[in-house]
Amino acid sequence: MNDRKQHVINMSHKLFVEKGFQATSIQDILEYSGISKGTFYNYFSSKNELIMALFRTFYKKMEKERNELLIGEDPSDIEIFVKQFEFQLNTNKKNKVFTLYEEVLFSTDEELKAFIKRGQIRTIQWVYRRFQDIFGKDKEPYLLDCAIMFLGILHQNMKYYTMEHQSNTSTYQVVRYSVKRMEKMVQELAQSNEQLNKPELLNKWLPSIELEGTNLQAQISEVITALRISIINHEEKERNLELLHFLQEELTHNSPREFLIESVIDSLKNTLSSVHQEQFASLDRLVSKYFNCEKGN
Repeated sequence: MNDRKQHVINMSHKLFVEKGFQATSIQDILEYSGISKGTFYNYFSSKNELIMALFRTFYKKMEKERNELLIGEDPSDIEIFVKQFEFQLNTNKKNKVFTLYEEVLFSTDEELKAFIKRGQIRTIQWVYRRFQDIFGKDKEPYLLDCAIMFLGILHQNMKYYTMEHQSNTSTYQVVRYSVKRMEKMVQELAQSNEQLNKPELLNKWLPSIELEGTNLQAQISEVITALRISIINHEEKERNLELLHFLQEELTHNSPREFLIESVIDSLKNTLSSVHQEQFASLDRLVSKYFNCEKGN
């Protein structure tokens, strides 16, 4: 994203927080950002597209920093998940994301409401995948129910705890309390074999994303395999094979860490010879497309 487009997004964010999304006109954005109408429509087809770009910008940055909390840590450590969700809530609070979400969610615009709903489902999906890391594959049939219940419990706990404690609210304390409740709930559901929502519903709720993501993973795997075969005589063969192996392993995880994958691709870009550049360009393109698909872009 170019700097000027990002400037428009940043200025619009301030206006939406101060005046409200509905009350802010495109003319307000033009005057506050110091751009012409032609420039605005060169970047965005509508105010709706602008706020969706704003939400995507928030999410991409938050997701990258949230995933960095996993570096060098055990994904099954429940305390890491607590810190990740605490970070997510504090980031959203800092950027007034909740206020914007609520205004858009209760608007009459179906396009924006569908966009927000899709974002909510993606949050459920991320929690479900992290619960797989924490509670194990054997508990998988019950983890979508638990992800949904966790978000509901957390939302209500934050709402009423904040009402009582106001500025002294400890996000960490509320998240940890809510997460700890899930430990017993997962065990109880597994013991009673009760299930309300099957995990397969995620494929129904986000069918195009899941299908395309799966297909892209298969294509990426094919390109990586071809690269591993073709670099047998490369002077840095061992290092590149390790990088390709890491890349392939990382992409099989429930929540592949984009920042690590980008770092590996940068390393490969600097070492692979011109002979392999066509294959590498294909790999780079597929990985970028995969993460755009994961974000719903």
